[in-house]
Amino acid sequence: MILSNIETIPGKNIAEYCGLVSGSTVRAKHLGRDIMAGLKNIVGGELKGYSELLNESRKEAMDRMIMSAKNAGANAIVNIRFSTSSVAQGAAELYCYGTAVRVE
Repeated sequence: MILSNIETIPGKNIAEYCGLVSGSTVRAKHLGRDIMAGLKNIVGGELKGYSELLNESRKEAMDRMIMSAKNAGANAIVNIRFSTSSVAQGAAELYCYGTAVRVE
């Protein structure tokens, strides 16, 4: 599966439009990570627990979007975008979407 955040795949021709595809996940903060993040806020530096949480969320949302594109018969996704939203206190959704296409 070819993935791109631009509207085309350089060197390829889009032969077929397969539709909008998306993937999402909703994740909540772990109490242990929240406590460590609070302590880290005092001294500064990377909040590694949150970085890992976001990386896992992006991967899961992307995997779901790719599965949707495969089911639509696509071999590429162009114009990929990410979005986040808060769905409840302490829980957030990571949403990714793009246009599934078949390229030659």
